[in-house]
Amino acid sequence: MGTVTFVDETTLGDRTAAPPLAVPEERLPLRELIARRVALETGPEGYGEALARALDAFSRNGFLVLVGDRQIEDPDETVTLGPATEVVFLRLVPLVGG
Repeated sequence: MGTVTFVDETTLGDRTAAPPLAVPEERLPLRELIARRVALETGPEGYGEALARALDAFSRNGFLVLVGDRQIEDPDETVTLGPATEVVFLRLVPLVGG
C-alpha cells in the first residue's frame, strides 16, 4: 500500500497539497486517480457531474497531470504508484486576449 498526494499547481508556481491518500493498488489508470481526487473534493453528491467536468477539462488541456516527473496525456494510461507518489494537477492559464 502506498500514498498519493494530490497537488494543485499553477504556471505561476503556486502549489497547494491535499493530505496524503492511502491507495492499496500499485497501478491505476489516470482516469481512476482523477476520479479519486474528485471524490475527495465532492463526496457522493455531485460526484458524477464533477467527474465529467474534470475529464472534459483534461481532454481540452485545461490542466496537465504529472505523476512523479512524467506527464500523463492519456486518461486510460496506467501509472505505477510508489510508497509516496505526488500527482500534480497543473492548471493552465490562457493568455489574455489570446
